Amino acid sequence: MEKSIEISNLSFGFDAKKKILKNINLTVPKGSIYGFLGANGAGKSTTMRLIMGLYDDENSSIKIFDNPIADYFPKGLGNIGSLIDYPAFYDHLSGYDNLKIVCEIRNLDYTKINDTLQIVGLTEAKDVKMKKYSLGMKQRLAIGLALISDPELLILDEPVNGLDPNGMVEVRELLVKLNQEKGTTIFISSHLLQEIDKMVTHLGIIANGEMKFEGSREELNQLFSFQKTKFVMKNAEKYMSELENAELKNNSEITITTNSSTEIASINKKLVDKGAEIYQISPVGGLEEWFMEITKQN
Repeated sequence: MEKSIEISNLSFGFDAKKKILKNINLTVPKGSIYGFLGANGAGKSTTMRLIMGLYDDENSSIKIFDNPIADYFPKGLGNIGSLIDYPAFYDHLSGYDNLKIVCEIRNLDYTKINDTLQIVGLTEAKDVKMKKYSLGMKQRLAIGLALISDPELLILDEPVNGLDPNGMVEVRELLVKLNQEKGTTIFISSHLLQEIDKMVTHLGIIANGEMKFEGSREELNQLFSFQKTKFVMKNAEKYMSELENAELKNNSEITITTNSSTEIASINKKLVDKGAEIYQISPVGGLEEWFMEITKQN
């Protein structure tokens, strides 16, 4: 497996007595969309800043494309696009001119500007001044800044933070398109689990500076191979004695651990035969619930 990022036994802190990151191990496969998940303050941004060389990796724990970052930077920066902190724009200039300044600083060909604007869906707004851009448009242009060097690896820290639902969809669709059409590896952090769940191929979950899970979506699904099913009914408590592995949520809802659709049908028949009035049967689970289960583990 080719690796875009590999972190081995990374510990870090500004104070020797207090570590922000504790023995982090993480692998981002080439061509993946890797979701780096955690609550605010879990250590996501610190990890990303270390990857980008903004903090010193004193023990050479981080490799990018199989190179220690001390050897890879600054020459390799052209192969990485990043959005760690929200970029500063010139509000009195157009989107095109903001990208032009970046090309000037980075010695990039101006022909990349129109290509980048097309990728992020801002061609029609390229001559509009930044002060008239919506938050979603600014966020897409920020991703454009990260993309303009045509990088193999994109590192994005909370790229949909503060966006309205339409803006989130726009950014998500853009990232999936880049991954599928250009093969760009994307390492993206977020605490917005529902958005991440719709795009990632691999996941890392961090809590209090420690990795709690790392692997593919399939591996996460296998970890939670059991399924919980919610039965909404009248007088739910009355039927608890008829069920195994059941949990009473309130007097109209029971959650039961199930292993197959056949078992769900069997439970439903048993309840109906006992006179239960069932209003709804639905699955319980998914990334949000699994995240909460994983992060509360010691």
